[in-house]
Amino acid sequence: MLKKLALSAVVLASSLLASSEVNVYSHRHYDTDKKLFKMFEEKTGIKVNVVKAKASALIKRIETEGEKSPADVLITVDAGRLYQAKSKNLLQPIESEYLQKTIPSQLRDKDNQWFALTKRARVTVYKIGSGMDKKLSTYEDLADPKFKGQIMVRSSNNIYNQSLMAAMIAHHGEEYAIKWAKGVVANMASSPKGNDRYQVKAIANGIGSIGIVNTYYIGKMVNNKDLSQKESVRKVKVFFPKFENGGTHINVSGAGVAKYAPNKENAIKFIEFLASKDAQELFAKANYEYPILKGVESSDLVKSWGTFEDDHISINTLGQNNKAAVKAFDIAGWK
Repeated sequence: MLKKLALSAVVLASSLLASSEVNVYSHRHYDTDKKLFKMFEEKTGIKVNVVKAKASALIKRIETEGEKSPADVLITVDAGRLYQAKSKNLLQPIESEYLQKTIPSQLRDKDNQWFALTKRARVTVYKIGSGMDKKLSTYEDLADPKFKGQIMVRSSNNIYNQSLMAAMIAHHGEEYAIKWAKGVVANMASSPKGNDRYQVKAIANGIGSIGIVNTYYIGKMVNNKDLSQKESVRKVKVFFPKFENGGTHINVSGAGVAKYAPNKENAIKFIEFLASKDAQELFAKANYEYPILKGVESSDLVKSWGTFEDDHISINTLGQNNKAAVKAFDIAGWK
């Protein structure tokens, strides 16, 4: 009897030990996230173990590890990557009344395998005093020959551009999207290169007149230790384009529970925490992202850029149209 009790105690202890942590595979690389992980640990007593790498590497790692994967949560940026993880059968449905009630249906997987945590808008920037704000209007209009030699944008292998193209396909179909991409290519000031911050710098320094970038990077540049970034971003303004039959294109960072998560309950608690008011306020104020939780305001800096209406296209659609988007870029010659 004593042996049985002792054995039960060992099993219980092992169970408690196993449930005291959550293993997070994260593509995000921000100090804000470190603060959030610490907040979660202090609030719950659950230790957060983090593995950081690019999204493609994390997805490949979970796929390779299979049933033995220690991953509980996958966090990444862009709906296309979240869709890819789901399509590879690396995630599982989450049963959470809080997440389903809190996060709008267009910002989560239709089978509840991943949920958006933050939003970013894909916008245009122009040099202050250039008068470009009077010429800019829709995403579709960026293909107009009047902008020949003026557009700066990164390459087509960038997931942000692929999702913008995926949204264009959702609105107008593949044939139109290819024609639009050809028009943008014809209007480029130079061959695509660099990241979003590079596009901002280029516009500030007179290389092109219109840069296509994500709002998040603009906030990061304003408060950057690198003087060249701070000086460049001060010379530009944000313009929120919209689709002719929709709103401004948005994308998300999001999270899902890994298919073989050894700490599933903790994983769900962790994602629920990231969608809580405290976490959302930190995402918004410190990382210049748009919160997904109603009632949480954006930072003063983000507010200063202006307001916009989210495009109505479901984030799921961006992932579904990713392959078609890549194909359209190739046909259009968008390097």
